[in-house]
Amino acid sequence: MAAKIESYRDLIVWQQAMDLAVSIYETTRAWPRDELYGLTTQVRRAATSVPANTAEGYGRESRASYQQFLRIAQGSLKELETHR
Repeated sequence: MAAKIESYRDLIVWQQAMDLAVSIYETTRAWPRDELYGLTTQVRRAATSVPANTAEGYGRESRASYQQFLRIAQGSLKELETHR
């Protein structure tokens, strides 16, 4: 039987997105300092956008609004994929 979802923190997708964001931060620490305000920042913002939009969408009143926030999160994943 599946566990009851009581919070966005119970969502596997949110948990995996948080792991991804931590991994991105760890990886980008080794990037050149001259990229700190360029690509590094852009990649980090995209990575943190995924769990943030997942959580924000979960807290919305309507299913349509939640789905829109998940689409935004998906767009951030595509952005990350492009920068790798």
